[in-house]
Amino acid sequence: MAETHFAHAYEKGIDSMPRKTSIVAALVRDRYVADAVVILEHTPRRAARAVLKAVESANANLLNNSKVSIDPKTIRIARIFVTSGTRMRRYKPASRGRALPYEKISSNIFVEVAGEEKVKKVAAEKAETKKEKK
Repeated sequence: MAETHFAHAYEKGIDSMPRKTSIVAALVRDRYVADAVVILEHTPRRAARAVLKAVESANANLLNNSKVSIDPKTIRIARIFVTSGTRMRRYKPASRGRALPYEKISSNIFVEVAGEEKVKKVAAEKAETKKEKK
């Protein structure tokens, strides 16, 4: 039986509100990465590019940093959530010399992907050939 391996990516400081970004993240929650990439490429929201970048980064981390080979078809999004990032306080000039405050809000995106280990067929084929020889 194949063992499950996990990897994650954390994108910080995305210039989009967490509420808007979490709507996009909900579109791809619990889906395979290949399906999620297609969905995000065709989503007409600004936050879709940031979520796509985080998903592809987590996918690359799983494929490149794991000690064993992972089957790319089995990689799915295990967890994805959006939290609020840092808020930058800014001021807008108003009439009569006043300054009105506002905040530039950012988001943090966490993506964790899970993939199955590739099953080696070489050992099974050797066992079958030994049985045939006997």
